[in-house]
Amino acid sequence: MSEAPRIRLVEAEVFERPVDFRFPFRFGAARVDNAPQVFVRVRIEDERGRSGTGWSAEMMMPRWFDKNPELSPGDNVEQLRISLRLAIGGLRSLKADTAFGLHTAAEADHHRNAARRGLPALVASYGLALVDRAIIDAMCRMNGVSAAEAVTRNLLGISDATAPDLAGFDLARFLSRMAPSPTLAVRHTIGLADVLRAVDLEPGQRLDDGLPQTLDEVIAAYRHRWFKIKVSGRPAEDCERLVAIAAVLDRIDETYRVTLDGNEQFESGAVVADLLDRIEKEPRLQGLRASVLFFEQPIARAEALSKPVVTLAERLPLEIDESDGDVGSFLRARELGYSGISSKSCKGFYRSLINRARVEKWNGDAGNSRYFMSAEDLTTQAGLGLQQDLVLAALIGAGHIERNGHHYVDGMGRAPEAEQAAYLAAHGELYESAAGPARLAIRNGEITFASVLRAAGLGSSVEPDWASMAVGS
Repeated sequence: MSEAPRIRLVEAEVFERPVDFRFPFRFGAARVDNAPQVFVRVRIEDERGRSGTGWSAEMMMPRWFDKNPELSPGDNVEQLRISLRLAIGGLRSLKADTAFGLHTAAEADHHRNAARRGLPALVASYGLALVDRAIIDAMCRMNGVSAAEAVTRNLLGISDATAPDLAGFDLARFLSRMAPSPTLAVRHTIGLADVLRAVDLEPGQRLDDGLPQTLDEVIAAYRHRWFKIKVSGRPAEDCERLVAIAAVLDRIDETYRVTLDGNEQFESGAVVADLLDRIEKEPRLQGLRASVLFFEQPIARAEALSKPVVTLAERLPLEIDESDGDVGSFLRARELGYSGISSKSCKGFYRSLINRARVEKWNGDAGNSRYFMSAEDLTTQAGLGLQQDLVLAALIGAGHIERNGHHYVDGMGRAPEAEQAAYLAAHGELYESAAGPARLAIRNGEITFASVLRAAGLGSSVEPDWASMAVGS
């Protein structure tokens, strides 16, 4: 097989599994205690009449895709369900094409249909991203290749059809040179509500699950050296919180690195500048400030791409995350002074590869490394969703990846014992179990996943236990 196979989507089914958090997770001002995880199962056919099945999974996290305070968590989840239904309907209506060709043919109409229903672009991206991944998985399984091989040989048919700015860039050569590493450093999320020291836990807060709970315990257990710190958009409070965090991080006996995440909580660039001023003036933050790599999405998306941020970006590289609503977002952000963009499977497998190509082109044209991508998390759960995201992060050459799903959820949660055992058997270097749940294995601050990259399909050799899930709506 040397050319991208032409396929069509024949059938798609949706399933859901509840996920309970060990303790609340906060996105800016929002608090989340639990959320469903959605699974998609598709059947495709190629032009030779062969049939194949594929799967994908993603958390349906409320309060992130649409932060409208008038919407309940249930409303947010229903938005994602609608996006998924729209994507399935659009892709099923298409004639046979390459996997990327199907995505290209569906994308514009899908976003228009979502907008007509009042869905933000980020919500629209979610549904298409999930079905795309399941189709990629099915195509790879049907042809006995890993997703990494499918990308480097361009068996997906990726082109500049959705990114005309890449015309003239040798995309096929770029893809062929991708060399995904089987090891990534884990960047630990320090949430706004996370307790920093064991001595600060209040009576009754201690969990009896054998997992580290506070920041100092996490560092001792996993030997992290990479961190992502959530900030609230209130500079005085943020500076005080950062001082407390630095007191823990500065005790690490190795060099550590930090990224900041505003989760859209800063009203304007002026408020961001206020926080940066406070950080630079605070002597107790000297070590932390020297360790900061970039600031992720500080400004609310309604304002983030409306005004230049060049002056701010001269002080600290800025990255968009929630503002990445479509494949053209990075272009608009670049014009305003942003130099980075996040990769998340929930926004799109193809979008990340296209944006990585842009980084390659722009840095090559300029002869520097100004532009960058980072791999970020959305409480991605151990198993299928996690492994698909790891493949994508490895392909874009992330080097380090934010992971927090393992911290807020105990192992594989409600996945049946047999499913967990299957993951331990098939991907034993990525998980561990001490006569209990299968949990992510973080050793010396890193995860290793060679079996994930080798697996036929998009990252997993284990089929989910569909009978244990509820049929999605």
